[in-house]
Amino acid sequence: MMKYVVISLIVFFSAACSGNKNLYFSKQGKEDANAKELLQGIWLDDETESPLMRVEGDTIYYADAQSAPIAFKIIRDTLYTYGNDTTYYKIDKQAEHIFWFHSITDNIIKLHKSEDLNDSLSFVRQELVIPTYTEVTRRDSVVIYNGTRYRAYVYINPSKMKVIKTTYSEDGISMDNVYYDNVMHICVYEGKKSLFASDITKQMFDQIVPEDFLTQAILSDTKFVKVDRNGFHYQAVLAIPESLIYSIADMEVSFEGNLAITSTK
Repeated sequence: MMKYVVISLIVFFSAACSGNKNLYFSKQGKEDANAKELLQGIWLDDETESPLMRVEGDTIYYADAQSAPIAFKIIRDTLYTYGNDTTYYKIDKQAEHIFWFHSITDNIIKLHKSEDLNDSLSFVRQELVIPTYTEVTRRDSVVIYNGTRYRAYVYINPSKMKVIKTTYSEDGISMDNVYYDNVMHICVYEGKKSLFASDITKQMFDQIVPEDFLTQAILSDTKFVKVDRNGFHYQAVLAIPESLIYSIADMEVSFEGNLAITSTK
């Protein structure tokens, strides 16, 4: 049984985007090359004068350094962005120095093109990635079963594997944020004899969690639970960063050194 707790706007906005998506996409036609050319450059929010996005070629770069660049097209009067999700925005007004569009939350985003070269500094790509762990974390459990002493280790290793999570700004703009995943290493010893040792990655859970969830989740934690006649039991937590959306999976290492992964019952 999968356990999900949802307090973010992800589900709401995903539903909002998908509701009429087929209708919009069925009407897609040829890309508007002139509109794409007009969109090139740095765009500022009319109210705050803060840089929001820089457009180069087929790509939008947001001022938020944690957000990944995202591909886009303009077809008729609609801006489409292609990241983890495909999102569309109705264009209200576009000219050489003006760009207005409707966000997902139906706010009208009003932008004007920057003429200040210093605004480009807002788009210097600094890798701002939020990790769950910043260094290797080791947990050591000593257990005795049928008179035999065992040691069950868990190592939580931060990795350089990126996970892209779709988020939405307060104004209803879709952005893809970047996080680091973790690699777990579990091993079991009977004295100095190694019974089991293996790296655990989130891809190993693809048979028990939905693909769309797994894509945006990180392997956030693994804990030793108990030992019984079947072997050594662990629980793994897969979670979507900065939310309370998670799934728990059971892992069982047999005394023969075999690993089985199942959904939590």
